[in-house]
Amino acid sequence: MSESDYDTQIRDAFPELERIDDTDLADRVVEAWTLGLRRGGWRHVEDVPYAWNIHEVTNVEHVRGVARIALEAAREQREFHGADPDTDTIVAACLLHDVGKCYEYTDHVDEDLVDPDPRYGGETIPHSISGYALAHEVGCPLAVQRAIPHFLGEVPDRTLEAELVKSANSASSNAITQATMGITLQEWVEEYSQTS
Repeated sequence: MSESDYDTQIRDAFPELERIDDTDLADRVVEAWTLGLRRGGWRHVEDVPYAWNIHEVTNVEHVRGVARIALEAAREQREFHGADPDTDTIVAACLLHDVGKCYEYTDHVDEDLVDPDPRYGGETIPHSISGYALAHEVGCPLAVQRAIPHFLGEVPDRTLEAELVKSANSASSNAITQATMGITLQEWVEEYSQTS
């Protein structure tokens, strides 16, 4: 798979990239996804599942849902509370918060992966941490990097943007686990999570 093929499919999959005013930042988001997909051996961004045991929803659908929920919450924070969350940081972090699944879920798919790099694939590192590492590697601003880890205790000082990403992730995940399995996110974490 060529870099330009990944670039095109990532930009098509995530129209929310257009909400990032800083084009360099948007390009870094695409670069992080490209690295994750290539190293994980994925043919297409739409092949990455939301969860290792939930294949009815793609990771793209979840990531887009997180971005949409966070943007709506940020709008409410501005209009109702007078807060000023940074839209570029929110969108970039939402789009990157689960890029690490390109590494973590290589063992849980039926798709034929294209020569995954064994230095990156597997469950050893939680996807929120490998996503943070990808954002760091491609030079995303620290504010974006800090908003990616979404499990309790991974980042000691959380920003407004980080909290928006975390709560939007929970909202989207709760909707998905309820719709696909009839359980709450907490029930899914207790029974199936590899990071709890």
